[in-house]
Amino acid sequence: MPTLDQLRLFLAVVDAGSFAAAARRLNRAVSVVSYGIGNLEAQLGLPLFDRAGTRRPVLTEAGRAVLAEARIVAEGMDGLRARVRGLLEGYEAEVHLAVDVMLPAPRLATVLRAFAAAFPTVTLRLHVEALGAVAALVEQARAAIGISGPQATACDTVERTAAGALAMVPVAAPDHPLTAGAPAPGAARDHVQLVLSDRSSITEGRDYAVVARRTWRLADLGAKHALLREGIGWGNMPLPLVEADLAAGRLVRLDLPERPGGMYRFYGIWRRDAAPGPAARWLLDQFVAAGANDADIAGMTDL
Repeated sequence: MPTLDQLRLFLAVVDAGSFAAAARRLNRAVSVVSYGIGNLEAQLGLPLFDRAGTRRPVLTEAGRAVLAEARIVAEGMDGLRARVRGLLEGYEAEVHLAVDVMLPAPRLATVLRAFAAAFPTVTLRLHVEALGAVAALVEQARAAIGISGPQATACDTVERTAAGALAMVPVAAPDHPLTAGAPAPGAARDHVQLVLSDRSSITEGRDYAVVARRTWRLADLGAKHALLREGIGWGNMPLPLVEADLAAGRLVRLDLPERPGGMYRFYGIWRRDAAPGPAARWLLDQFVAAGANDADIAGMTDL
């Protein structure tokens, strides 16, 4: 069987363009590189380079086919070595992260991009859930850490730290009846309210900012967003998610006397009996730092 060292010699010749250049790159004698390639060709029973009539080795058709496989093997070994090195340094093999669907997508992407760069050997498992389901995943040890909404304050088994906030505002499509002038007190109760449902038992039976007699329950924030733009009811939405719609006139912010909106606060959470590992702790700290500059909006109370 070819050895990993032989495959690396082969790749070095291809990348450097000659046996001599490969030898300089690897700090080896040219004769060692040539001997290693010769042994590799003998073991495979195939000529990898056409050496006739040129000073620069040219890959044969067989050499081109072997090249792709050699790169896969070499990269796989590099990945294995990096993963083992990470484990020896105390990093987790993987981190399960649960985040609230309300968390702004740009913030999530920025933090995870930095995580991928800082911990290239740690696998990330991302769970995006609504309301109490985030805390439920952490409580059940299905996620090491979570970025939860205010529902986490109802959990006695988790530790938490503040991780920012955003404004939830009531909106509807421009042709919705509630957008025709200033709604009278109680008018919102007579129209269907779209409400995000909780798939966990942590906040079972509790509603957040629900004032209408009739509600449509949805488990997906994207579906709720789409139905609101279609004029099917009204509902509270994260302000960063609907700012473009408000500016373009696709949605209208409602000035309801009941003030059903409010500040939706995030918390970084973890189980009290399971402290996060170094990679998970780093990730948690990044979310906390990213939310440190979130400002409250005057006149809005907490949800």
